Amino acid sequence: MASHADTIAAASPALRMRDLLAAPATAERRMADAIRALAMDAVEAAKSGHPGMPMGMADVATVLFTRTLRYDASDPKWPDRDRFVLSAGHGSMLLYALLHLTGHAGMDIGQIRNFRQLHSRTAGHPEYGEHPAIETTTGPLGQGFANAVGMALAERMLAARYGKSLVDHRTWVIAGDGCLQEGISHEAASFAGHLKLSKLCVLFDDNSISIDGGTELSCSDDVLKRFDAYGWATRRIDGHDHAAIAAALSHAARSKKPTLIACRTVIGFGAPNKAGTAGTHGAPLGPEEIAAARALLGWTAPPFEIPDDIARRWADAGRRGAGQRLAWLKRLSASRDRAEFERTQSARLPDDWRAGLDAAREKAAADRPKIATRQASQRALEALVPAIPELVGGSADLTGSNLTLVKPMGIVRAGDFSGRYIHFGIREHAMAAAMNGMALHGGLRVYGGTFLVFSDYMRPAVRLAALMRQPVVHVFTHDSIGLGEDGPTHQPVEHLAALRAIPNLHVYRPADMIETLECWALALARADGPSALALSRQALPTVRNGAGGGENLSARGGYVLAEAEGTRRATLIASGSEVALALDARTTLQAQGIPAAVVSLPCWELFSAQDPIYQAQTLGAALRIGIEAASGFGWERWLGMSGIFVGMTGFGASAPYEKLYQHFGITAEAVVAAVHGRLA
Repeated sequence: MASHADTIAAASPALRMRDLLAAPATAERRMADAIRALAMDAVEAAKSGHPGMPMGMADVATVLFTRTLRYDASDPKWPDRDRFVLSAGHGSMLLYALLHLTGHAGMDIGQIRNFRQLHSRTAGHPEYGEHPAIETTTGPLGQGFANAVGMALAERMLAARYGKSLVDHRTWVIAGDGCLQEGISHEAASFAGHLKLSKLCVLFDDNSISIDGGTELSCSDDVLKRFDAYGWATRRIDGHDHAAIAAALSHAARSKKPTLIACRTVIGFGAPNKAGTAGTHGAPLGPEEIAAARALLGWTAPPFEIPDDIARRWADAGRRGAGQRLAWLKRLSASRDRAEFERTQSARLPDDWRAGLDAAREKAAADRPKIATRQASQRALEALVPAIPELVGGSADLTGSNLTLVKPMGIVRAGDFSGRYIHFGIREHAMAAAMNGMALHGGLRVYGGTFLVFSDYMRPAVRLAALMRQPVVHVFTHDSIGLGEDGPTHQPVEHLAALRAIPNLHVYRPADMIETLECWALALARADGPSALALSRQALPTVRNGAGGGENLSARGGYVLAEAEGTRRATLIASGSEVALALDARTTLQAQGIPAAVVSLPCWELFSAQDPIYQAQTLGAALRIGIEAASGFGWERWLGMSGIFVGMTGFGASAPYEKLYQHFGITAEAVVAAVHGRLA
């Protein structure tokens, strides 16, 4: 027997909409119409935007924000609020209208009028930081979905640590067909189902419309069966039936699994001629269609104006959670964990968190170990994990290769979130986006590991971390042809250049254990953006003489590791595994009467931020030779037009790494020959 949701799904969008609008408008329906009106008006004023989704999901959002969502508009950063993620970020006017109507400070009608304009808080897609109630930057479809999985995981991990009295909230997502088609949502949904993240609920805007037309053009999935297979609870409802919406939300709140609610909606609901068509997705409706929509909805208020009775109801909704917040503040005040909770929520690391790293650095300077920098990274974690209780991490099924797990961490499992180590599975993209969500949630510092070559799988999420200024740490091991026999499919060549091209991402490629410890310190001290550690598989000698007198030399991004004995005739500039090679070349050149200096350049971004005088003194005026087992793209910045690059010019090959360095001409002898060739 067909359900009501199945019956309405079979009806044409136009007929459904007219049947629904034939009934007298309830107060709650008029509240939803306020969202529709603001969406139409703002998109029309901007002459661009996406009115269809806000108009279609207005009923679902109204029920969520007036009956279910736990929030207080007077304090959008209340730590125990429910998180609301608009994964379908193109429908940003839905979020902006909700924030305006519920009385969030800083989202006045002027911001709505300035939708999509320079310096407004109402960007074309929601941008984290533009308003405190915007939980994450969305727009690239599926990213918000995976962010929300990270937020829900963070909630469970923090609840295991502090208890329900301080941490007990839910994560709600509005996602569209596009979000669920993107591969990242498959990864993230599988991961959430595996961990039984029961406080996560996705409201699927099931309108069957994509930009090109009906979704049947490209997709015939049974979405509910797919999510059933992931281990989710699923429901299908009429997304314009407020009672059905409320019942589904209540069911989700009681579920022991993450929940997907397929909300059958009409895109552009209220637009008499364009509703239910792709024409409402990404363009203004136009003055005539807006006028007709106002008439059909019975909306008589002028553009950008909300009738007083509707405005009052929305303002009351924005205050609905004030009592819950005050009760929570009392519990926090009485909690023995208050100081630690507030410290971690403010993202302030423990006062003495560097002590273990400093001790390890002094020991490395004395012992001069020859180990891979991935092993050095694990030793850094052995010092950091006990010192920073909120530091959590994981790997995309490469724990034994990335060396990202240390003994005291414990494993995160479904039903037991007390651990600090997460097995993300072979889901690199979802891992990076979930890490962003965990960082955005607050209370945790997060790192995740995989091979550097697989950073390609993660790039959209890494880019968004940089855009949102989130201090996540990516541990990328097996950073060059130095990984050897696995061959060119696994040997990164262009990846360092690609990562360095992302604004606000700090890419560290340390040369030895001392620099690795320093780079970890820099990555964790950073509060305004992500960091990527590119680490070797092969063992590297210690190249630093001493620990730098207590100074973190890597903090300058580049420094003179070995000065020329005499007036410089060449400066050898290298990162990571090639620094030792540069030192060998310097020894030969010095013996041949060519004074040469070696500059270690572990972080281009930090070096570029140094004073130009320091940069010039470090790089010198002599011939510059760049050495890196990677693409030379970008090296001209440091080498100038007359410099020489010794590195990769194509893909790698399968062989022991020592033979690969010889085969590709990345050797001390090749560097010496290049210097002679230019100075001759």
